[in-house]
Amino acid sequence: MKNKLGFTLLMVLLTVGLLSACGSSNTSGSDTGRGAKEQPTTAKQQESGKSSSADTGALSKIKERGKILVGVFSDKPPFGFTNEKGDLVGFDNDLARRFAKDLLGDESKIEFVVVEPAGRIPYLQSDKVDLIVANMTVTDERKEIVDFTNPNLKVTTQVLVNDKSGIKSLADLKGKKVIVTKGTTADIFFTKNYPDVELVKFEKNTESLQALKDGRGDGYAQDNFILLAWARKNPGFSLIPEKLEKEAPIAPAVKKGNTELRDWVNQELEALGKEKFLLQLYDKYVKEELGPDVSPDDIIVEGGHWK
Repeated sequence: MKNKLGFTLLMVLLTVGLLSACGSSNTSGSDTGRGAKEQPTTAKQQESGKSSSADTGALSKIKERGKILVGVFSDKPPFGFTNEKGDLVGFDNDLARRFAKDLLGDESKIEFVVVEPAGRIPYLQSDKVDLIVANMTVTDERKEIVDFTNPNLKVTTQVLVNDKSGIKSLADLKGKKVIVTKGTTADIFFTKNYPDVELVKFEKNTESLQALKDGRGDGYAQDNFILLAWARKNPGFSLIPEKLEKEAPIAPAVKKGNTELRDWVNQELEALGKEKFLLQLYDKYVKEELGPDVSPDDIIVEGGHWK
C-alpha cells in the first residue's frame, strides 16, 4: 500500500509539474501576442504602417512600366493644347514632361491621356492615369474623392460676356443663358447657386468658347486666366469684374490614397521652385497670352507654397 501510495503521489506531482510548465509556456505566448496588439503604436510604427498600404509601390509600378500616365488637356491654351505639329504642349504638359524626366530619367517616358474636365476624376479612379495635370481647381468636394498635391497655380472664376450684351454684373445674368464646360468649378458653382440661370453645357473648352462667339449664350464662365487669354485675341468681349468665388489653388491630383506619388510630386515641386521652373513656363507660354498687365505672381505658385 505504501508503495502504491508513493507511486500515485509521485505521478500526481509529475502531472502538476507538467501542467504548470505548459501553462507557463502558453501564458507567455499569449502575453506576447496580446502585448503586440495592445502596445501603443509609435509615430514611427504608424509611418511604417502607412507604407504598407495600398499605395505602396506606386513609384515602382511606374518605373517597371517604363512610363508615367498623365491626364492632360488638349484644348486649353496656354496650359494644355495641341500645337501645329500635333504635339501636346503648354504650361501643364511641359510640367508633366519634367516630372517624367526627373522620375524616369527621360521626358519622353510619358503617355499623355487627353481628358475633358468631367473625366479627370473618373480617369484617376479607374487607373487610366497615374496623375492629372490638367488645370484642376482644389475644392472641398474634390478633396473627398482624390488627393491633391501642393498647388502650382492659383485662379478665380469669372464670366466673359459680349460687350454688346449690356451685362455688367452677375445679377444681370438672371434669366440668361450661361455657357459652362461640364465638370468645371464654374459648372458646379452655377448649378448650386444660380437656379435662375440657364446653363448651356459643352464637353470641351473650345466648344464653349465657340458657342460664346456664335451667340449661343450670354456669357461663358471659366477660369479667369483662360478667359483673359481668349479675350485678348477676340476683341469685343470683356470679363464681368465680380468673381464667382474667392481665389483658389490649382494642383495636380492623384488617386485617393496614393500618398507615395503625391509626396513625390510635392518634393518635385519644391525642388523645381528653387530653379524658378514654373516662371520659365509662364514666360514661355502664358506671359504673351495674358499681356503685360498681369503679374506672374497672380498666376503661378512657385515651389508649391500657397500663401
